[in-house]
Amino acid sequence: MAVQLSLKQISKTFQLGDNQIEVLRDVSFSIDSGQSLAITGPSGSGKSTLLHLIGTLDSPTTGQIQIDNQNPFSLSEPDLARFRNRTIGFVFQDHHLLPQYSVIENVLIPTLAFGKTTSQQIHRGEELLGKVGLSHRIEHRPAEMSGGERQRVAIARALINQPGLILCDEPTGNLDRSTADQVSDLLLGLHHQMQNILIVVTHSPKLANRLQRRITSQPRHTFSEVV
Repeated sequence: MAVQLSLKQISKTFQLGDNQIEVLRDVSFSIDSGQSLAITGPSGSGKSTLLHLIGTLDSPTTGQIQIDNQNPFSLSEPDLARFRNRTIGFVFQDHHLLPQYSVIENVLIPTLAFGKTTSQQIHRGEELLGKVGLSHRIEHRPAEMSGGERQRVAIARALINQPGLILCDEPTGNLDRSTADQVSDLLLGLHHQMQNILIVVTHSPKLANRLQRRITSQPRHTFSEVV
């Protein structure tokens, strides 16, 4: 699914008692299908907040986000949920797998949001688990797997609905160096195959340097692209 993402002068302010806390100010960039982008900066600089806004999990205080020429925040809540489910895949630092379900059931969870899972979706789930090297673990529970394996399941789950935008928040942050390299290889390899937009929040310079573009935090709560 080819998409384009555009942010224009995005700002975000939170109300804390009588105080307003500015987290982001006038952040602007655009990115097309097939491109990858790292978001870097120190803890507390607004990286995850920016990712949540891009993912429509929160709305900006001012500015406009467009995904494929659509302002998602103009949609009703039910339509926004459908749009997010169809267009965006998420991979977080913690895999957030449901322990009572098998690997394949976890991968298929996004397909259940608006109806029954189809045989075609089950087949795609099995194919994705093959791509991430877990065909032999398809009926296992998360507790029976390593941290790296669980994160690979989370990647397959993020891709099940063939979204054009993949958002990752510290996807290698809980992994040892060797496993982090394997997960990075997998994310980038699947990105190249599927030609989606890949945006990764990371503290890892090694991972950030592997992505095509990078924006990093600047003073006064903004981000600018590193050339």
